[in-house]
Amino acid sequence: MYHDPAFGVHAAADPRPRSAVSHGVGVAGLTGLLAWVAVACAIGMDGPYAALVGLLACGLPMVGWSLLVDKVHRSPTTGIDWNARRPIAETRDISLTKLVGLYVTWGGIAIIYGIGRFYWEGNFAFAMWCFSWMTPVVAIVAIPYVLWLDRHLVEPRDGAWHLGAWLTGQEGVETAAIQGHMRSWAVKAFFLAFMLAVVPGNFGGFVRSDLSELGDPVRLAQWLVALMFVIDVAFATVGYILTLRPLDAHIRSANPFAAAWTAALMCYPPFILMEAGGPLDYHPGTQEWTDWFAGHPLLLAIWGVVLVVLTAIYAWATVAFGLRFSNLTHRGILTHGPYAWSRHPAYLSKNLFWWLSTLPILTTGSIVDAVRATALMGVVSGIYYWRARTEERHLGLDPAYRAYSEWIGRRGAVPRFFRWMVAR
Repeated sequence: MYHDPAFGVHAAADPRPRSAVSHGVGVAGLTGLLAWVAVACAIGMDGPYAALVGLLACGLPMVGWSLLVDKVHRSPTTGIDWNARRPIAETRDISLTKLVGLYVTWGGIAIIYGIGRFYWEGNFAFAMWCFSWMTPVVAIVAIPYVLWLDRHLVEPRDGAWHLGAWLTGQEGVETAAIQGHMRSWAVKAFFLAFMLAVVPGNFGGFVRSDLSELGDPVRLAQWLVALMFVIDVAFATVGYILTLRPLDAHIRSANPFAAAWTAALMCYPPFILMEAGGPLDYHPGTQEWTDWFAGHPLLLAIWGVVLVVLTAIYAWATVAFGLRFSNLTHRGILTHGPYAWSRHPAYLSKNLFWWLSTLPILTTGSIVDAVRATALMGVVSGIYYWRARTEERHLGLDPAYRAYSEWIGRRGAVPRFFRWMVAR
């Protein structure tokens, strides 16, 4: 027998730490997105513009909920004091210096995009088209936005200011602030391009689904899985776009550890190792679950339900972020939704999905293929474990995360389940 003392502690005596995001903001975004998806499916709007409208349908309700219901702009973590409105003459030079830093940052990103042929081919060409149209707009809107916001910021001299001050030869420059600024924009530039590249394909593929086939449990499961990915991609893309202080969705810090960047980047193009033909491609010699269980309708239905549930948890983990999803950053500590069960519900559900959908121990070739596929998938899961640990190392710099981590270790369903399994 195994006794976990945490099982005997009533939840009221050990309350879950407060989440930086409410349930409502994610529900608002999900409602808007699903409403637009329903409209798009009804009238056959499956193009890239319709996919961009889906981002608006997802993001605008979240912005409204955040400001009107949660009133996140009043949170002290924004670094904004709305009662302190300095004269513009007092903050004008700070704002102009900050704009220099921002424009130079954006110019550097544009150069990297321009040099990288990869960014102008395939799906990424759509992301570059979006940036080509939006960059002039953002560059113009940034001027009144920065001039307005700096009048209310408790400390307007952020990383952009320090970079601008260094470029213009001013005093008081902090190298660490510039490094943090560059890391934050590196995250946004790399991952926003990727997310925008996959938005149209995910959305269009789902809208074009043949609904007449949904009487088949396998087709229904695949359709629902596709919907979960539409939701995940939409929320993630909105999160990378809206890194704004008045929404309390700004980047507090970007991960400063090289190991974290290495573990994350090898999971995304152009550095991805798991793609077809890559060193960690575990697919040769394998088949999908639909092939292994063909001719067994009950087993197909059960397996489909499990895979849909896992994908739903994965999407839920993204929805829970509301406006704040992004890799390699700290934008507030989440403790609600699936994060009340596990520190890393997305990684856990994603890897379980891969294992159960591929079943690498089964093979169409030799036993060597089965061993190789299983080993490679084990390495892939190991990389995600590595990502999780490097993220914990970064977030653990915040006492709020340490408090959450200790609580989830005591009360979280997944850690308690594993303790029970180990002790049996």
